[in-house]
Order: sequence, then C-alpha cells, then structure tokens
Amino acid sequence: MEQKPWHVHYDYNVPTTIRYPRIPAQTMFQLPAGSFPDKPCTDFYGTTLSFWQVRGQMLRLANALGRLGVKKGDRVGLHLPNCPQFVISYLATLSLGAVVTNLNPLYTKAELRHIVDTTGMETLITFDMVLPTVRGLVEETGIRRIVVTRITDYIDGFGVSTAKDLDLDKEKGWHHFSELIDQTGETSLPRIPFSPEDPAMIQFTGGTTGVPKGALLTHANIIAATFQAAMWGSPTITIIPPEKRNVLSVIPYFHVYGNIVAMNWSFFSCATQILVPRFEIEELMGLIAKYDKITFFPAVPTLITAIVNHPRSSELGLDKRLGLLNSGAAPMATELIEKVQDMGIFFSEGYGLSESTSLGISNPILGMKKAGSIGIPFPDNDVRLVDVEEGIHEVKQGEPGEIVMKGPLIMKGYWNNPEETKAQIRDGWLHTGDVAVTDTDGYIYIVDRKKDMIIAGGFNIYPREIDEVLYQHPKVAEAVSIGVPDEYRGETVKAFIVLKPGERATEREIIDFCKERLTAYKVPKMVEFRDTLPKSAVGKILRKILREEEAQRRGKS
Repeated sequence: MEQKPWHVHYDYNVPTTIRYPRIPAQTMFQLPAGSFPDKPCTDFYGTTLSFWQVRGQMLRLANALGRLGVKKGDRVGLHLPNCPQFVISYLATLSLGAVVTNLNPLYTKAELRHIVDTTGMETLITFDMVLPTVRGLVEETGIRRIVVTRITDYIDGFGVSTAKDLDLDKEKGWHHFSELIDQTGETSLPRIPFSPEDPAMIQFTGGTTGVPKGALLTHANIIAATFQAAMWGSPTITIIPPEKRNVLSVIPYFHVYGNIVAMNWSFFSCATQILVPRFEIEELMGLIAKYDKITFFPAVPTLITAIVNHPRSSELGLDKRLGLLNSGAAPMATELIEKVQDMGIFFSEGYGLSESTSLGISNPILGMKKAGSIGIPFPDNDVRLVDVEEGIHEVKQGEPGEIVMKGPLIMKGYWNNPEETKAQIRDGWLHTGDVAVTDTDGYIYIVDRKKDMIIAGGFNIYPREIDEVLYQHPKVAEAVSIGVPDEYRGETVKAFIVLKPGERATEREIIDFCKERLTAYKVPKMVEFRDTLPKSAVGKILRKILREEEAQRRGKS
C-alpha cells in the first residue's frame, strides 16, 4: 500500500502494510497449539482446557460432523454464548470448509427463522437453556442436524450431561455435543481444499436498511483482521511473554467484534481466553480480582463505564490489573476517556463494521489520541470521505462526508443479496453510511449517521425491526422508534405511537408486548403516545424530526 498521510501517526512498531499468509482462518490456531500445547486455551469459571486439548476436541467434532453430512460450503449455526464449546465448534466448522453463521442466543424464534431461511442452514449447534425456542424453530424450518450441549458440561464439579438428560435420544437428527466428540476417535485434519476467498463466516447486520443481512466474510478477511488487530496492539502486547498472555472475553463471540478482537486475537497471540458467557457486573469484578494481570480487555463503553465507576475499582487497582483496554461498537464519551486516562490504563478506541470484519479505524495505542475522534485507518485500509449526496466526490478537510473504506477487511458481499451488495460496495469501496470530518492531522470524527441504526450497549439495533413489532399490536395505528441518548447504554430505544381511534393503552402494555417478540436489548425503554407523527410530503415518518425534538427537550431539561 502506498504511503498515506496517517502513517506518520502509527506507533513505532506497527507496520504500514502487512504480508498476509494465504491460509485458512483455522490454521492460526496451530500457532499456539504447536508452540504452547500445554498452556490453557480457555479458562471457564476456573476450569481450563489446554490448546492441545481443544485441538483434539475440535478435530473429533469436525470428523463427527463430516460423518453426519456437513460438507464444504454448508452453513453451520453457532447458537452459543462465550464458552469452550463455541471455540471448539468454530474451529471444527471452519476445518470442514463449512461457513460459521453466528446466532445471538437471545434471539427470538422469529429472528432466528429469518437467518435460517436466508442462509439455508441445515446444522445448528446450540445449548440446553434455549431448547424451547430451538424446538419451535426446528418444527418450522429445514434444519436437519441439531447438536446440543449443556454449558456446565465444561465446568468441573457439575458433571457431564447425556443425551437422555437433555431429552435428545428420542428425536431424529438431534445429537449431544460431548457424546458426539467422545464417540469419535478420528483426529486427522479433514482433507479439504481451501482458497483465501472461500466463505468462512456470515455475520448478520442491518446494512443500509433495517432488514438484517448476512455479511459474508472470507478466510482472507479473518486472517487480515486478526493480523491487523494483533499488530495494532503490539506496542503493549509484545513485551509480555506469550506464556503469560490472556484476554478477558466478555464481548460475545457471536458478535464480529468479540469473534475477531478477542477469540481470533487470542489464537494469533497464544493467549488464554478467560470466557465470560454473560455480563453481570458483580461477577465480572470478582473475576478481575482473581487475576494479577489481564493482558487485553476488549469492551464497549457501557461495560467500561460500569467497571471504572464500580465501588471496587479503586481497591482492585485496575491500572495495575488491566494491560490494554479497547473500546468499540459505540462512541466513548470524552468524560469516560479522561477517567480511563487518569487511572493510567492503556486504551484505544476503534471503529468498524460487520462488513469490514470489525475493524477499520482506531486511535494508536501509544501515539497521539484525540478526544471525540475514532482515530486513523488501520494498515492496508484505505479510507476516504465522499459527498453524502452522490457518494463519489472526495470532500475537503473539515467538511462532512460519508466514510468509505477499501482493503483486505471488506466483506465479499451480502449472502444471496446482490442488490444490497451493489448498493453498499461500489468499485471496491464500502459505503458505511456514517458521516465524518477529518482534522489537519487526518484524524476522523463521526458527526452523524445516514443510517437510522441505534447503538445501545454496543449492540446494533435496527428500528425497522422494532417498528414492525409495534405495528403488530392491535391498538397501534402508527409507530416509529428512535435512539435517544442514555448515560449508561450510549443510546436507548424510545417508541412513538399513535393509537387507533377510541383505543387506550399504557406504556407498560406496549413494552410487555415487545418483550414477547424482541430480544431484551431491542425492547423500547420509553413510549410516548401522540396524536400525530411528523411526516414528509409523501407520508414518510420523519425520524430525524423526532430525534431533533428529543435533543431540544433534553437540552432544556
């Protein structure tokens, strides 16, 4: 890549370009498995599996799935929280040449069905706590193979469940995770031909409109993203011996951020993954207290806020326990950045999308940081700001323009959606929908979003999904949802509703209705009833007006 103006701001040992090995993504796991076979790969509530143990389990699972009929190109759904079973399943799926399809365990049946129908998924790896939802899903879709685990099967002291315990032995196509592995003696690598451009993972996202679409990421995308993430953090990581490296994995692996920046980063860095399947602040503070040093902690602003403001943060000495703190998925408030800096913690804030394999732009680790800025482009990632109207002409420094990106991080396209792919990737440039400005040093500041997407607690929420549920309520005539500022979550969801003539409803009634049909973080936290909603000349409800009204109202309060 040619020399770019932002390269002068790179940390001293971060390369401006990288020679990426042309290998399948799962091959990175051979680095720690071969170099540190006895080192813990996963640490799950105190129970550890070494890299060599994980290698053996993932190979047996891969061969078992192969015998069940999973082949190259098949989509395999991973419907799991952060746990050893996710890591094993991810590596096994890729080793077969199959395509990992990440599924949020909190999704409702309707949300899961959309993904299953879109991808043609026939294999699902899931867990005991969501079986009621999964059984209903299987009845309505073409899923043929279901592999079920109990999360506690990989925690010492709980005992290992059986297919009978989970009531799987009576149903065709249902298999128990641990039994499937134990009954397979084959540990040879599947003999599958690979190309760097082969599909590796489908990550669902909203794209330019509200209907979730599957961003198709290749093996080359994952390799590039992992190398870039590891090398960007190298000023503080490489001074730590590989034997002592670890990562606190609270960010869910079914999210592209956790998948790349925690799990795949750990493979490349030979780091132990401290797996946390849920965010519960007291539990997390107790976990942090157990470790003398955490090498790397990828997080979101909501999580960072909860930790640094916790009563135990001072007594724990977070500055000594946390090595490198990374914030992503949502903007980090200036006050929070200053608080982290005052605590003496190394940190970096970055920007990326599912379509760019989680990465794109970030502040240097040691170098110049600017409050409110998302930083500068990663190695090999070209970034321009273009006019918002046509998306063609590059704007001048200081003028707002849409962020467009090009390079090895950019997805292959949306799964089976050439129209949306064409709209979002033009001449190789990914149009992000985010509007930003640059300063004289080339640092980038986001000023607006073309998308209506809401970012709450690091999760992307697409208002159209919420609106569609609101319109299902028998008393609702018109509805629209927006994101409003929230000190803790960054943004939270507010719904505006016009009721049908003669109808009455309460805020609680609407919220409870949504709870039955939406994942918890998508449910509106506030509801405002109105006689009318602002509309354009053609009748389109204007979210922008509602956001402006909310901003004015909060400014006066």
